[in-house]
Amino acid sequence: MIAEVAGRITSVAKDFKAGGFFHKGDIILGIDQRDYLANLKRAEAAVASAKSNLASEKGRAEVAYQDWVKYKSSVQRSEAANDLALRKPQLEDARAKLESAIADLDNARDQLDRTTIRAPYDGLVRSKQVDIGQYVNVGSALAETFAIDFAELRMALPENKLHYLELPTLADRELGVHPKVDLYAEIGGTVRHWQGKVMRTEGVFDERSRVLFAVAEIDDPYGINSDHPEELRIGTFVDANIEGRLITGLITLPRHLLRAGNYVWVIDEQQRLQNRKVNILRTEGTEIYITQGLKEGELISLSNIVGAIPGTEVRISTVTATNQLLEQQTLPETSPKPAEKSLNLAPATPPTSLQDENTSDNGTVNKDQAA
Repeated sequence: MIAEVAGRITSVAKDFKAGGFFHKGDIILGIDQRDYLANLKRAEAAVASAKSNLASEKGRAEVAYQDWVKYKSSVQRSEAANDLALRKPQLEDARAKLESAIADLDNARDQLDRTTIRAPYDGLVRSKQVDIGQYVNVGSALAETFAIDFAELRMALPENKLHYLELPTLADRELGVHPKVDLYAEIGGTVRHWQGKVMRTEGVFDERSRVLFAVAEIDDPYGINSDHPEELRIGTFVDANIEGRLITGLITLPRHLLRAGNYVWVIDEQQRLQNRKVNILRTEGTEIYITQGLKEGELISLSNIVGAIPGTEVRISTVTATNQLLEQQTLPETSPKPAEKSLNLAPATPPTSLQDENTSDNGTVNKDQAA
């Protein structure tokens, strides 16, 4: 907040302090008005005088016009001389003076109004630089404030993660494509959550880090209009989970099943091992997400079979659905035996979807080697 007029501060709102809350239109500060009231009265008097002068000039112009009509046939004059005889220049001058006086009056009213400093929005005082009794000049800093109708969060998104997200663009800004954002932070030993939306991106990549900054908005961060407020104070560090793009046709497998070169052991209809290469969308923790290479219902070996080669015949011990496997977080047990190989398998379940950078667990195969 900057002072637009000079003067001594004569009044201060009780909440004009760091952390104080104010509503739009609340009077925050008052500056001494006496000089500005005097200027206003002078401006009003000048307008009254200019109006009187214009009225007098209109009367003189009317008299001059009557004389001009009476003698115009007997006297030859130029157009400029006729205008002067009809007092047209004097009349225009009187009108201009009135307009100038009215402009001065408007300016005096504006200056007087600026001695009362009102809040431009609902917000909080971050810091104050002045107090009652101090003299301020035009341009003096009075306080630092911020609005609290919504807060903004600036998030750095790596370039290689952008294809997982549907971010707002200039072309669809009217369509309301705004991914949801779940914000959370541990405060006082309690994890608190807030909901927001990605409203825009900054439109350019950072030259050094190659990240794109996206901006999320969180409505009512201080809970002023909420029945159960959870304050999200400006400056808080938070973690953010962004709603991802829906990717269909995925199969989720435990990460330890993936062998060098993105290969997994698939069991064919003759219960023989087939070395199958798969396409990996991404890995996340102990899981991998496969886009191509597996079909619904196929069995993938979960066992670590020593010396296995494509075509090796195996015996299925147990079959476990992929989602059950991931929930149990069971690691494959290995107990090699040269004579016989018995496997624990799981069928690849129907294609899954990847959303919110998390997937629903569907369809994989467990294979354990039996002793």
